[in-house]
Amino acid sequence: MGKKATLDTNILVSSLGWKGPPHKAFSKIISGEVEMVISDEQFSELSEVLDYAKLEFTEEQKDRFKALILEVATFVKPVEKIDAVKDDPDDNMILECAVAGSVDYIVSGDQHLLNLKRFRGIKIVTAKQFLAEL
Repeated sequence: MGKKATLDTNILVSSLGWKGPPHKAFSKIISGEVEMVISDEQFSELSEVLDYAKLEFTEEQKDRFKALILEVATFVKPVEKIDAVKDDPDDNMILECAVAGSVDYIVSGDQHLLNLKRFRGIKIVTAKQFLAEL
């Protein structure tokens, strides 16, 4: 297994709903090219976001997607509380997960995280940048 990555919740939701770079990035995980690291906290957030009415995912789509993540992802339990993103403290859970999983990349569409560019040696990139680097 080569690279390890934490995919931000917005990337995961986009990978389910649309066929752009986030979908291609998630495909790299399904194919085994990249190991995905996620925390229980992020998985809970994903479950909540998938239920947003405006996204219009069917129950079957949501269940299948969550089952797929449970199958392909490595779950970690972050032990360190990180307070690096002041403007959106919820984003810190992505950093905590990535640090706990010793990942190479955080893939995000969130400007608060992307503005960091790098955190403790972890590259923070868009899905498009991630695909270009693989």
